[in-house]
Amino acid sequence: MNNGSSGRDLADDLRREFERYAPGERLPASRALVERHGVGPGTLSRAMARLVAEGLVVTRPGAGSYRAGEPARGPARDTSWQEVALDAGPEAGGIARGVDDSGFIATLAPAPAGVVSLHGGYPHASLRPDRELAAAAGRAARRPGAWGSPPLEGVAELRDWFAREIDGASLDGSQVLVAAGGQSALATALRALAPPGSPVLVESPTYPGLLAIARALGMRPVPVPVDGDGLRVELLVEAFAATRARVLVCQPLFHNPTGAVLSGERRAGVLRAAREAGAFVVEDDYARRLSHTDAPPPPPPLIADDRHGTVVHVHSLTKAASPGLRVGALAARGPVLRRLRAVQVVDSLFVPGVLQETVLELVGSPAWGRHLRALAEGLTRRRTAVAAALLERAPLVEPVFRPGGYQVWVRLRDGTDEDAVAGAALRAGVKVAAGRPFFPGEPPAPYLRLAYANTSGPREAAEGVARLAGVLP
Repeated sequence: MNNGSSGRDLADDLRREFERYAPGERLPASRALVERHGVGPGTLSRAMARLVAEGLVVTRPGAGSYRAGEPARGPARDTSWQEVALDAGPEAGGIARGVDDSGFIATLAPAPAGVVSLHGGYPHASLRPDRELAAAAGRAARRPGAWGSPPLEGVAELRDWFAREIDGASLDGSQVLVAAGGQSALATALRALAPPGSPVLVESPTYPGLLAIARALGMRPVPVPVDGDGLRVELLVEAFAATRARVLVCQPLFHNPTGAVLSGERRAGVLRAAREAGAFVVEDDYARRLSHTDAPPPPPPLIADDRHGTVVHVHSLTKAASPGLRVGALAARGPVLRRLRAVQVVDSLFVPGVLQETVLELVGSPAWGRHLRALAEGLTRRRTAVAAALLERAPLVEPVFRPGGYQVWVRLRDGTDEDAVAGAALRAGVKVAAGRPFFPGEPPAPYLRLAYANTSGPREAAEGVARLAGVLP
């Protein structure tokens, strides 16, 4: 091993070496390990810290490092009482207290080794600016005050940047709240706007993470169907009248999972329907930076057309940058912003200042523009490969391709068991998402979502489709 070896690589070697020692036995001195493995003291320190965190090694100041002892195993504990305690007690309006993350957590689980992932929504390492992020984080860590307590609303410069990024809305930083990513921002918005037990209008189909939030908060998601032009306004009006809901959550740009873009006429209709119902529109603008190279300029966000404080806008960097860059924003006009801030402070205090400073370092450098251009090119090439493979190998399915986002929404033939197809696909070496978890109610047909952002490139994306085509009925 040479001096360029990472702490992670060294940790793997040391783990194998130290597992030969008996619990409690003293390990070699640091100087001996540095010489044996040909690394620097800093690399060794990082590797040892990893093994301490894993519980394999314990350090004793002044005495050295030791192989950790086996954990004491006492008698088995009976925790069955928790089944009663977790669900006992009064329930407001009959609201279930359990949290069902089954339709959402699958999108976060990594695919097994050798399996092509056409499932998750986060970008593959080849589409992420990891090197630029590392450099930005290093610079941010040295900024004065980066490790202190930031303003509760967020670092002023970052709030101003988000306000400028929300195109056409004429916002300023005082109308922006920095959030810990899009998922956290959606949870904050729902908690601020809708009490437990209340209906919340959502697109059908929609993002499963939104349904998980609403149900965990004791709310009732009510479906409003989507077609190729986005949310169907006539059904939205009926839903507001039937439920008296005060919140609608929608994705007007490259809707997940269908990829639809809300048409100009319907944009006005959505705002009008919400205004007449006295309701808020939570706009999840997750895909603003996921346009492909052949896409026309995207329409401005709904908040740009809002003149009454109807829209609460959710903005996120995670999909366009890295799953580890959990920074986003909530933007709103009027007293609702104070409510949003109060909920976020109670839940999580603030977004760490050093993470906010990292974002400022990244987006303020030329690397950010280069990354966004490379991301658009990478997504376009993967989408083109998936489209060609589907048309060649699976002519009986009905895919919908969009010039933005990271997914293809595929309608299967009536009567197809989508869960059986997804299971057979996994056994054939490709992970796909069955359509059922995307629907808040009964789905009208069987679907699959094929998400290609997490593939290593067009070749792997096409290979995933080939494996899927082999199990389609």
